Amino acid sequence: MAHAAPVAHRRPRGPTAQAHHLDRGALSRALLLGLVYGIYAAFMKRQMGPVDAGNVFYGILCGALFAAVMFTLARVGPRMMREARAAAYGSFGGIAVGYLYSLTGDSILRSSWVGFITGVGVGVVAFYRYYTHET
Repeated sequence: MAHAAPVAHRRPRGPTAQAHHLDRGALSRALLLGLVYGIYAAFMKRQMGPVDAGNVFYGILCGALFAAVMFTLARVGPRMMREARAAAYGSFGGIAVGYLYSLTGDSILRSSWVGFITGVGVGVVAFYRYYTHET
């Protein structure tokens, strides 16, 4: 009597396997860095006062927005040109650091300058990475 041969389950290869792997890694990185960003933003907003519900909500909101933008950049970034991708990451990094610096109470010009310098640095490093690791 003939029986059907068992089917070997192969792991998918190609773009779908890489996209699934990217989703999990991108999501975990975005959530972890969003958590750190939110805690730091809440700490800076508190200004050594008591912790209240407003500070906690503010930290959750900042962390969620940071994670959402970072995850979106990780998903959309591979489809962008390397120059635009580096500029997007540079802008995101500069805005994020500049905003955190503005929570210290320093002037808006100083916060803008710190954000600009950080953004340029992140953009240059991102461009170098994407230029040397081209697929």
